[in-house]
Amino acid sequence: VDESELLTVPDGWKEPAFTREDNPKGLLEESSFATLFPKYREAYLRECWPLVQKALGEHFVNATLDLIEGSMTVTTTKKTFDPYAIIRARDLIKLLARSVPFEQVFRILQDDIACDIIKIGSLVRKRDTFIKRRGRLLGPKGSTLKALELLTNCYIMVQGNTVSALGPFSGLKEVRKVVLDTMKNIHPIYNIKTLMIKRELSKDPELRSQSWERFLPKFKRKNLKKRKEPKKKNTKKEYTPFPPPQPESQIDKELASGEYFLKERQKKRKQVQEIKAKQADAVKRRQEERNKAFIPPKEKTVVKTKKASTEKKIDIEAIKEKVKNAKKKKLGALPEEEVKLKMAADEKKKKKK
Repeated sequence: VDESELLTVPDGWKEPAFTREDNPKGLLEESSFATLFPKYREAYLRECWPLVQKALGEHFVNATLDLIEGSMTVTTTKKTFDPYAIIRARDLIKLLARSVPFEQVFRILQDDIACDIIKIGSLVRKRDTFIKRRGRLLGPKGSTLKALELLTNCYIMVQGNTVSALGPFSGLKEVRKVVLDTMKNIHPIYNIKTLMIKRELSKDPELRSQSWERFLPKFKRKNLKKRKEPKKKNTKKEYTPFPPPQPESQIDKELASGEYFLKERQKKRKQVQEIKAKQADAVKRRQEERNKAFIPPKEKTVVKTKKASTEKKIDIEAIKEKVKNAKKKKLGALPEEEVKLKMAADEKKKKKK
C-alpha cells in the first residue's frame, strides 16, 4: 500500500460511535461539574430544564438546577459508560449560561460537534473601541455574523465579553482566528473573502494536495492618516564635545570700542548725540511718508489708434468694361442679337403656314 493512501482520510469516513460494548464495566469514580448562571437566565433555564435532563438522561448523566445559589450541576451515574459524556455535559451547561438557546446546545452531545468560548473582554483596553470592534463581528443587521456561520458551519453567539461558537473542529478554528483578528483591528470581511476562496478550492479534487497560497488574497495594511509635517523644522546641531565660547561682557565691549576710558560727562554727551541722531532719522522718515500724499501720479500716455484705411484701390479698367456693357443693353429691352434671332424665327413660321 502506498504511503499517500495511508495518510489520506477517505471521503465520507466517520469514526464509529462509542457503545456500551467498548466499556461494559462503566466508570469507577463519580465525576461532577458545576457552573454559575446570571439572574436574567433563570426564567429560560426553568422552562427548558426538563429537556436538558431528558437529553443528558440518554447518556446516563444527571443534571440539577439550583435556583437559590444560581448554579447548574452535572454528575455521572453508575450506568454511565462513556467517559467523555461528562465533558460534553459540562460544555452544555456552560453554553446555556452564555445565553446560547437549547435548540443549538443539545448538538454538543454529538461526536463530531465541539464548542469554543472565546474571551474577548481583555483584548482591547478602551471600552468604546471594544464595543466598536465587537459590533464589526455582528455587521449591519447581523449580516457579517450570518456569513461567518454559513462559511464555517458553526453557530456563533456574541454575548457580553465572550463569543460562544458551536460546530465542527475545522470551523471552530476559523471562527477563533476571525474573532481574534477583529479584536486586533483587522476587519472580518478580509477573512470572509479568504474563507470563500478556500471553500471553492476544496471542491476541486486536484487542488486538495497542492498549496493554496497563490490563490489566497494578500492584504496590505495602509496607513491612511499621515502625520502633517510642521512648517518650521527644528534641525539638530552637530554634537561637539567642546563648550560654546563665553559671551562678551559689557566691560569687554566697552574696552573694544574705547568707551571704557571715557569720562562720565563724555559718555552722557555721546548717549545724547545718539538719541538725537535717532530722533532726526525718525522725523525724516515721517516727513517722507507725509509727502507721499502730495506726489502726483504718473499720467498714462495716450496712444493714438490708427484709423482703418477705408480707401481701397479702385480698378478703373473693370469699371470701364461694366459701363460699356450697360450701354449696349437697353433698360427693359432685349439685346440686338437676340431680337434679330427672334425675328428670323417668326418669318420661318409664317412661311411654313
